[in-house]
Amino acid sequence: MAEENPETKLPQQHIDPQSLLFPPRGSLDHVSGSGTPRKTTWPEVVGLVAEEAERKIKEDMPRARIQVVPPGCFVTMDFNQERVRLHVDSSGKVAGPPRVG
Repeated sequence: MAEENPETKLPQQHIDPQSLLFPPRGSLDHVSGSGTPRKTTWPEVVGLVAEEAERKIKEDMPRARIQVVPPGCFVTMDFNQERVRLHVDSSGKVAGPPRVG
């Protein structure tokens, strides 16, 4: 006669799918290894034309790759710590605070 093996039940853990796509907020606030605070968002450039906003962002983050995103354009959901997207309105002015990603 065969003995029954009781099933081992492991506790189920909920994983938020968004946590797999984006690093936690604040996790990139320091440059790796240096401990120096790093700016990750630029609310002060909202309302400026894209070229002026890019200049101000590059003052804080010289290696930033700036992408100007016109209204209604799609963007990828990947995270890139060297990229800053400027979402602009129809007049070419920054519509919302740009951030690293």
